[in-house]
Amino acid sequence: MKLKHDINPVLLQFINFIILVYTFVTYIPWYIFSGSREAIAKAKQVKAKPVNNKPGAAYRSVNSQHCLASVLYPGCDTLDKVFKYAKTKFKDKKLLGTREILKEEDEIQPSGKVFKKVILGKYTWLSYEDVYIKAVNFGNGLAVLGQQPKTNIAIFCETRAEWMIAAQACFMCNYQLVTLYATLGGPAIVHGLNETEVTTIITSKELMQTKLKAIVSQVPLLRHIITVDGKPTTWSEFPKGVIVHTMASVQAMGAKADTGHKQQTRPVPSDIAVIMYTSGSTGVPKGVMISHCNIIAGITGMAERIPKVGEKDVYIGYLPLAHVLELSAELVCLSHGCRIGYSSPQTLADQSSKIKKGSKGDVTTLKPTLMAAVPEIMDRIYKNVMNKVNEMTSFQRNLFILAYNYKMEQISKGYTTPLCDSLIFRKVRMLLGGKLRILLCGGAPLSAATQRFMNICFCCPVGQGYGLTESAGAGTIMEACDYSTGRVGAPLVCCEIKLLNWEEGGYYNTDKPYPRGEILIGGQNVTVGYYKNEARTKKDFTIDENGQRWLHTGDIGEFHQDGCLKIIDRKKDLVKLQAGEYVSLGKVEAALKTLPLVDNICVYASSFHSYVIGFVVPNQKELVELARKKGFKGTWEEICNSPEMEKEVLKLLAEAAMAANLEKFEIPVKIRLSPDPWTPETGLVTDAFKLKRKELTAYYQTDIDRMYGKNGK
Repeated sequence: MKLKHDINPVLLQFINFIILVYTFVTYIPWYIFSGSREAIAKAKQVKAKPVNNKPGAAYRSVNSQHCLASVLYPGCDTLDKVFKYAKTKFKDKKLLGTREILKEEDEIQPSGKVFKKVILGKYTWLSYEDVYIKAVNFGNGLAVLGQQPKTNIAIFCETRAEWMIAAQACFMCNYQLVTLYATLGGPAIVHGLNETEVTTIITSKELMQTKLKAIVSQVPLLRHIITVDGKPTTWSEFPKGVIVHTMASVQAMGAKADTGHKQQTRPVPSDIAVIMYTSGSTGVPKGVMISHCNIIAGITGMAERIPKVGEKDVYIGYLPLAHVLELSAELVCLSHGCRIGYSSPQTLADQSSKIKKGSKGDVTTLKPTLMAAVPEIMDRIYKNVMNKVNEMTSFQRNLFILAYNYKMEQISKGYTTPLCDSLIFRKVRMLLGGKLRILLCGGAPLSAATQRFMNICFCCPVGQGYGLTESAGAGTIMEACDYSTGRVGAPLVCCEIKLLNWEEGGYYNTDKPYPRGEILIGGQNVTVGYYKNEARTKKDFTIDENGQRWLHTGDIGEFHQDGCLKIIDRKKDLVKLQAGEYVSLGKVEAALKTLPLVDNICVYASSFHSYVIGFVVPNQKELVELARKKGFKGTWEEICNSPEMEKEVLKLLAEAAMAANLEKFEIPVKIRLSPDPWTPETGLVTDAFKLKRKELTAYYQTDIDRMYGKNGK
């Protein structure tokens, strides 16, 4: 969608003439020297096709029609072999980087709240050889503590270098790594630790004090707590029998240990590498059992879709490593000689919450070439940049809009705009370090508006991917040359995808012009199942007559003519209204979330009622400005609780819904404005910022009753 300007029509005609002349003059040298004509041709090619002509046939990448890929390097069929191969090939190259903390201080806000601020120095690096030795010693040290092969060990820690070192140690020694999100609540942590019967947990000093301290007495089998960041403070309330170690002390034990028995501990491809607890958007987290061959197949497919990934690349790691997207991305980088610099959402950019004003965020220092993100983060960047554009002078704003609209037209044709990139979008690009060449988004659907904005302003391909924890993160990824929006790309070379009829939703794999249905993923990346949950495993996983294992995702997709997939619905998000219309909650949310006024939204519908309602986290700056225009005065809470402001926001939501071609019955009739944001810490969204509908419904139950009325009227 083009941005709107306010340029005089006569002046605009003259500007358009200049642009036309410029485009004509530069086209021939661009075509000859840019090398982009090959990319244009590739973008138009068929990327996947069905294996036969039968309805519901599986689609495969054109690069794996006859055989699905499953191994990254010959003979490297387990994760320890992959790392050993990488260590040998990239021995002295930098691998894991951590920024040193120069200074920490408390900053008192006008409201009286105290925010922690940091000043950070340079990145210090561990080489492939350094990481390998540390991982070997840590694995041996765990054996000294009594850890046995094929037994569970938990990691409950922030994303950092020590997380990856601990994981590699477990892969080498065939320990089954249980991953838990650092933002999980107490009951979910207790559930995961007790269900997997772990005796050892790897964590940080902060999480030990803030999370584990309160629940450790509820984990009776726990014997060892290992802190990754030095000696913890004295903890007098420790239950008897629980010993606290540092990672360094365990590594020291391992360095001295007799390792003659090590050959027997090596894993085989079918052994479980990770038991990954999902973020629990629909209730109690489930532990997904992921084998070595599952992960290797998944990262093999992902790596094939990232052009020229290698030693020149720098990846910034800040998403939770307990999420399959981040773990897979980092394993792709580790296996290809890339550097991985660690960060966090609080220190990512210069404007991030923990970065002291005037000092540099991690992207500015690291200057990554590769980055993964979830839609929530990309939506924030989009809205922040557009807010700054709106604050520009009229001349600056119109110049930006003209360049934006011009580049949108050009990339839709497959062309590049080097002049606009260097003169107009350079400052925006610098927000993510200035050297980004690929930005990959996953975890949830990304709106077309945000994707197109990121394509244009960050001057690099912004591709969506699709995968689940149950498919080892792999499924589809858009090709770098594909600048379309709203799609998630073709199946990776490691898997195949077919569509299953879903009669209740009216989706059939015989639909024209595009086949539609529930997405099923098949391939070696499809995981073993759920830990101690045979009933759910049988429900979500099936095996066909050829022995192929299939994951039933619950997502609804359609295949386009070039073999690319589009996610169009979700079975769990479909609600039938009282009058019989079906409402896709996710579809409505995606359409309304692009509104600058909306930071987050959850749409709710009941089959006992005839209309849709919603809960909205408004953008504070936008809502305060709207209140000022309407003459409403009050505190932030008073503005959000005002029926008058609810009506004003509803008008804007209705306009956005109409622009997105939503049906009248899909548009929320009543809303609740939430003064507090939804974060993983509140328990209302997952670590990937997916909505937890069950928790949100419980949290807003009083408002639901109010909006629907006691008698449902």
